Amino acid sequence: MRFSTSAVAAALLAALSAPQCSAFLAPKPLSTRKQSHQYQQHFLPTSNPKWQLLSTVNDEAPAPVVEAKEEESDDAVASGDEESTEYKLVLEDVPPASYEITSSPTAPGGGDVHTLTINLGAPGHPDPIVIETGKIGRQASAAVTLTRGESVLYATASRDKDVRDLNFLPLSVDHQERFSSAGLTSGAFNKRDGRPGEHEILVCRLIDRPLRPLIAEGWRHETQLLSWVLSYDGVRTCDPLAITASATALWLSDVPLIKPVAASMVGYIDGQLVLNPTLEQMKHSRLNLIVAGTKDAVLMIEGAADFLPEDLMIEAVTFGHNAIKTQCEALEELGKVAGKEKKYDTIKPPIEGLQEMVDEKYTAQLDEIYNSDLSKEDLSSATSQFSETVVTEMEEIFPEEKASIKGAMKDLMCRRMFVKAKNEGTRIDGRKLDEVRVIEAEAGLLPRVHGSALFTRGQTQVVATATLGDSGMRQKMDRISGMVQKRFYLQYTFPPSCVGETGRVGAPGRREVGHGNLAERALIPALPTEDEFPYTIRVESLVTESNGSSSMASVCGGCLALMDAGVPISSPIAGIAMGMLLGDKGAVSDENAVIVSDITGTEDGLGTMDFKVAGNKEGITTFQLDIKCEGLTLDTMKKALEQAKAGRLHILGEMDKALTEARGELPATVPKVIKLKIAEDSIGKVIGPGGKQIRALIEDFELTNINVEENGAVQVSGFDMKKMEEAKEMITLLTSQMGGGGRGSRGPKPEYVGPEPEVGKVYTGKITGIHNFGVFLEILPGAEDGSTPGCEGLCHVSELHVERVRNTEGFIRSMNTETLEVVYQGKNNKGKYQLSRKAVLEQKGVKARGDSGPPRAAPQEMSKDEVSVISQAIENAITD
Repeated sequence: MRFSTSAVAAALLAALSAPQCSAFLAPKPLSTRKQSHQYQQHFLPTSNPKWQLLSTVNDEAPAPVVEAKEEESDDAVASGDEESTEYKLVLEDVPPASYEITSSPTAPGGGDVHTLTINLGAPGHPDPIVIETGKIGRQASAAVTLTRGESVLYATASRDKDVRDLNFLPLSVDHQERFSSAGLTSGAFNKRDGRPGEHEILVCRLIDRPLRPLIAEGWRHETQLLSWVLSYDGVRTCDPLAITASATALWLSDVPLIKPVAASMVGYIDGQLVLNPTLEQMKHSRLNLIVAGTKDAVLMIEGAADFLPEDLMIEAVTFGHNAIKTQCEALEELGKVAGKEKKYDTIKPPIEGLQEMVDEKYTAQLDEIYNSDLSKEDLSSATSQFSETVVTEMEEIFPEEKASIKGAMKDLMCRRMFVKAKNEGTRIDGRKLDEVRVIEAEAGLLPRVHGSALFTRGQTQVVATATLGDSGMRQKMDRISGMVQKRFYLQYTFPPSCVGETGRVGAPGRREVGHGNLAERALIPALPTEDEFPYTIRVESLVTESNGSSSMASVCGGCLALMDAGVPISSPIAGIAMGMLLGDKGAVSDENAVIVSDITGTEDGLGTMDFKVAGNKEGITTFQLDIKCEGLTLDTMKKALEQAKAGRLHILGEMDKALTEARGELPATVPKVIKLKIAEDSIGKVIGPGGKQIRALIEDFELTNINVEENGAVQVSGFDMKKMEEAKEMITLLTSQMGGGGRGSRGPKPEYVGPEPEVGKVYTGKITGIHNFGVFLEILPGAEDGSTPGCEGLCHVSELHVERVRNTEGFIRSMNTETLEVVYQGKNNKGKYQLSRKAVLEQKGVKARGDSGPPRAAPQEMSKDEVSVISQAIENAITD
């Protein structure tokens, strides 16, 4: 592994500024590995642990829920400060929940601009949500901007004029997080934001799922929802705002959305539920929950948790829904002021007498099919033949009404499925309401992969594999919050052959991305930290058969594959999909709702709920709710969670028959690791100029990799133990020459000996190094023969611009320059040169943008003493 100045700086910066270490976000660039026999089964603590809950639905942080171990900073060690760094939640007071609508003729051309300001009344959420319409995007059916703090989203709703001859709602959703919103530029070759990334796809799904069931039945105009993040303040995630912004645009348009929809986010921090927590607070949260709904009921849930009990989940959903009620009431009033009249005239009304005739003629025939206890293939064949018969016979009576006939037939099938379950307590495949299909599980299926499993539940089956690798195998994603590296990721594939069809294969579709992310979040809480298990972990789930909930089968199969690979997970994880049957699909769930466990594809298609829940025997790790009715009451949700727990425990018991715990040793196909220790000032001899020496060692001794830590710990990985031992001896020989290494016998590093720069003078400095804490620049040249270096100083990140710079590397990269104009400000107490670009900008009259809201606390930057420590460490660690 290449040992660079930026790697040292990143590691030292983490030690100074981030005592909480995440095993999956921004991992140490110089990792630690252990021998396979040293791995121990890891059980997460149950009393007041420190966690970091991170979701891939949230672009500012990846998906894991992992233990965050406390580490002392260099400053704490130096001062001997042993005070506890336990995180304590502090929430500032806010105004009570309220909303206000104002109108003014300030739009271009003199039109009215309508502004809705909502105070959610939740402690710790001081910034109001401000929705404005009438100023931007006036040619769309409706367009809004939504502002919270300094984050601004723009959303539009549009429709085609013509009605399409379809039997489904033609709704499409797209969401884009523009790099410019955070002052960055895309890293693509043409510097243009390209196709949506994984996170943007997941947000599109979050927007679509709660809105689709509330658009009036029979709407057949092509409808498109677009949203963009135009400005991003880096304080809170914009995911729930994207849902609310798009829902507001749809509500104000003439598209017949039945009710206004809004969303909220809930965290569980320091034993307290927090509404729309900040990213800093989410580092300590055991819950990451996004809820969407109307003022009457919940429509969608998406979240990850750290083995939380069902009762707490219900409490969190209730807490989030209370904020949704406030927003929906405000949106109702905004609709009266700025909304367009809903367009119902193109919706074809139900054909009089059609549904009654279908019910009368075909109920008995359908009941006979449902009571026959058929397999999937036979049931599919019987229902297909039934459908053809109904359409053929009814078209003779109602010509050219094929779509309406199919709708009436589907409505009959839904109601008869409900009646059978309600009256008889059985389902169309003969199972009881809470019965799980037969499960068969097998681990160690494939000989050469690191871990594999075959999981079969009824007619749903997945082949799961686990692959272990070093840090180079991490999944890297460029986001508006900077580059994110995931140490664990799960990739889900759903080929058409798994349902006996042909179709497109290739890049994953939105459904595959969403299902993979759900299964990934389910497994993360059980994974060991990087210190305990230093490998990068990749799980692949190939769906080979599908008849309901292949994503939850991927959770079960993925867990067994991890255990087969020897990954020391804290406990096995299983998932189950729950369904709901209603007599009236268009209504809110009531006491007559029937909850069914482990739903099949038919129950998913004809039912009104798909509620996926995963976890261990103690609690929940992930959950996802989608419904097709007007909402789900909390009582119904509580009943579904209780029934899901019983099913989850049953599945865990069946998985235990295949593999009770992780294997004690890693497979032979996983690279071996040996360790040694060298002097810190000898690191440069192992790395060599530009990494030349370490690459030669890897090639000459046929190694997989060599990792070097800043403290001199070295890990050598490979498959040939003899070669690895020889490489170890060579490293020892290299570092023992010339009395140690580094500069050793060559004396101290040469220093600048030219004329001193003038304080207050502007210099054009050449960029020599870019780090999180600032930029190094050479402002005066060194000796022509290279015997002495130039005059180099640091422009601290707080001195780069008149406004806050969140990502130093991205900021400099977006400028596309190799030089900066800076003012020399003198030396600090360590004798280091201090530079400021901010002072140059201020001299030119550049000012920071004014705050749009109440005064905000200044972001905490590293002190210049801390920067001096880092700078000195870099100089000591890196050789010429």
